Amino acid sequence: MNKSAMIRARVEPDLKEEVESIFKELGLTTTEAINIFYHQVRVKKGIPFELSIPNEITLKTTRKTDKEEELNEYDNLDSFRKKMGA
Repeated sequence: MNKSAMIRARVEPDLKEEVESIFKELGLTTTEAINIFYHQVRVKKGIPFELSIPNEITLKTTRKTDKEEELNEYDNLDSFRKKMGA
């Protein structure tokens, strides 16, 4: 198939750099990643992942985590499970 259609998009430079580094680790070029995304949109007939507006609890937690507030650390999975009561 002839790949001749061009896509142009503006993204934040830091985001672009970080994401392209991830693609490189995965062995993908940006073009390949975009093609994978497009193919998945076609297969799923929509965005291939959930899009949702987070609830207030999730928003609060995300904001705290971004500020590195109220984080918990565990030595291993067992200590985490004990803390969670599992």
